[in-house]
Amino acid sequence: MTIADFFAGYVDAFNRSLAETVDTEGIQRHFSSCFVGAGPQGVQCGQNDEQFTEMLQQGYAFYRQVGTKSMSVRNVTTTPIDDAHWLARVAYRAHYVKPGGEPLDLDFEVSYMLAEREEAYEIFAFVTGDEMALYREHGLLRDSDAS
Repeated sequence: MTIADFFAGYVDAFNRSLAETVDTEGIQRHFSSCFVGAGPQGVQCGQNDEQFTEMLQQGYAFYRQVGTKSMSVRNVTTTPIDDAHWLARVAYRAHYVKPGGEPLDLDFEVSYMLAEREEAYEIFAFVTGDEMALYREHGLLRDSDAS
């Protein structure tokens, strides 16, 4: 499996999760047992456990609320760290429908740190940009919608 294949599988699980049932197993299989997430709100440590499953349920409910219809990978750039770890910068395009019905595509990037395990990969860290500011800027979210 290549890193591009890994992220194609991740996006497939993401898109399935935008339906009524979140593919928690499909998402969780892409993460290590513990991981770190960083963004404008700070750095958080997570466990790939039942609490993460609940967070995924809430997260995908929010994505549906702001009009997310699907996501695609535009590009994956990788840098080896050592024999078993990689930095992957993934360029995504997310497809939305705004409150008035107008379609909207937004491009953004996320950086991931991956561990290679038995010819597969797992995310052990990721860094995101300011997703909420992007949603507000493009009319997908009002200040009262964010929690």
